[in-house]
Amino acid sequence: MATKKTVKKVETPIDERETFVSLQKNFADSDLSVAEKLKVLYQLQAADNEIGKLVQLRGELPAEVEALENEIAGYKARIDKLTEAVKGEEAAIEVNKAKISEHEADIEKYKAQLGNITNSREYGSLEKEIENENLLLRIADKFINEAKERIIEDNKQIDELQERISVREGDLAVKNEELAAIVGSTAEEEKVYTEKRAALAAQLDARTMSAYERIKNSVHNHLAVVPVYRGEACGGCFSTITPQRLVDIAGGSKLVICEHCGRIIVNAEA
Repeated sequence: MATKKTVKKVETPIDERETFVSLQKNFADSDLSVAEKLKVLYQLQAADNEIGKLVQLRGELPAEVEALENEIAGYKARIDKLTEAVKGEEAAIEVNKAKISEHEADIEKYKAQLGNITNSREYGSLEKEIENENLLLRIADKFINEAKERIIEDNKQIDELQERISVREGDLAVKNEELAAIVGSTAEEEKVYTEKRAALAAQLDARTMSAYERIKNSVHNHLAVVPVYRGEACGGCFSTITPQRLVDIAGGSKLVICEHCGRIIVNAEA
């Protein structure tokens, strides 16, 4: 007796550039019926709308908080850089101080040797050495003075930056308190809608969710699923829908996508 072979279904990889035609073709290939799938999508959009309203209550506060945090981090990075520069200047000062001590010792040594010189040639040579050592000593002293001036300027900038940080940290504390108050007042409500959204998303296949997110993120008001507007137009772009498509939408047995804006159009009453 021949054994019946089981044909394993091959899942087509999700393509972010997938056409609406291919999406419509695969839409019915699911454990949910088309009508049930459209209902879940409509409820998913409703949950996202409510979450969006709660997020809007926060206004520009999250962006303002992030901007302040970045500004403070920038100031602190600048202070770190200036602090390292000061350490470098201080190390250079110590090096040049050591050089000055060496040059002074050499000058004293050459001066002591001058008393034992018997000819003008050697005397002139030692005088030249003393002159060179004095020049090197003055150069080292100049480096020290310049380094001290740079340290003063760097420390001045550090103080100014620390003052700015103090002011900005005060602003940040106020913004964080405002944001925490808003988030705290809506936390429970947002949790409810977030859990609801997760439950609805779990009912949809990966291809449908990918298409939903892609459409939602590509339109300005983030509405991927919309009802019919005034019985004849797309609820997203308000373009007129053909009579045949209106019949399909009303029946709820087909995935209908707006030819103009790409949104999914559903029968809200169903």
